[in-house]
Amino acid sequence: MNRLAVELPGLNLKNPIMPASGCFGFGEDYARYYDLNQLGSIMIKATTLQPRYGNPTPRVAETNAGMLNAIGLQNPGLDVVMTDKLPWLYENFPELPIIANVAGSEQYDYVAVCDKIGTAPNVKAIELNISCPNVKHGGQAFGTDSKVAHDLVKACKEVADVPLYVKLSPNVTDIVEIAQAVEAAGADGITMINTLMGMRYDLQTRKPILANITGGLSGPAIKPVALKMVHQVAQAVDLPIIGMGGVMTAQDVLEFYLAGASAVAVGTANFSDPYVCPNIINELPELMDKYGIESLEELRKEVKKEKKENA
Repeated sequence: MNRLAVELPGLNLKNPIMPASGCFGFGEDYARYYDLNQLGSIMIKATTLQPRYGNPTPRVAETNAGMLNAIGLQNPGLDVVMTDKLPWLYENFPELPIIANVAGSEQYDYVAVCDKIGTAPNVKAIELNISCPNVKHGGQAFGTDSKVAHDLVKACKEVADVPLYVKLSPNVTDIVEIAQAVEAAGADGITMINTLMGMRYDLQTRKPILANITGGLSGPAIKPVALKMVHQVAQAVDLPIIGMGGVMTAQDVLEFYLAGASAVAVGTANFSDPYVCPNIINELPELMDKYGIESLEELRKEVKKEKKENA
């Protein structure tokens, strides 16, 4: 028995560890360090209908326990991803399931990308990034309004060939309300959390360090917030959750499982240690032995049982 194996909608994972979208590109750079087949999956960089060049620089700033980024969804666009990036992954890692992150500025963009990207043979699921500003709603992010989120997920679900996971933003008043809305719209799973909004100042210039002024805060600083929100959502919906937010170690992974996650994505840690994902995978069995955890599937069942008893 593979103690680390996890089955999710569209995803039969040999282990629950995957790089988070935006922190691993399309895998080419990291493939120079290790065999990507070691990973459970890869959440590739966000794909939009048209190429995006991102925000002006500087776009990244370090913090005491993480980093701020305002990259602005820079990517080569759907056509290049379909003809170059995904075929490269399929040629070199044909058994590795890919989760394609989809973004856009209006509903049409999302639907057009979802309609096509799931036809790639190695794309086994779509991660819908609903933290993007919606140009038809005054720049308000799709994921901050439950009705807008519901309608977007429903429209994308109608055209997607693979299961649809929705990436929730923590920058909301009630994340449970958003989670319930996307569940009602037919989402197959949830990924969470995206970055928290923050900023830093340069004392020399007396201006914000980021050209965009604000950016997304990631790294170990946000882990307690991520765990709390995963727990909240796991108690309120019946969808599987891929948890993320400050994961650095195997212990972090097990904490996310106890909060209600069914798999875990590793983000910012990839920048400081390119081997962090395979290291966590190798460390998990020993840590599971220490705490008497027979398998991750058994741990999931225990958490579900506790949820049912507390209902």
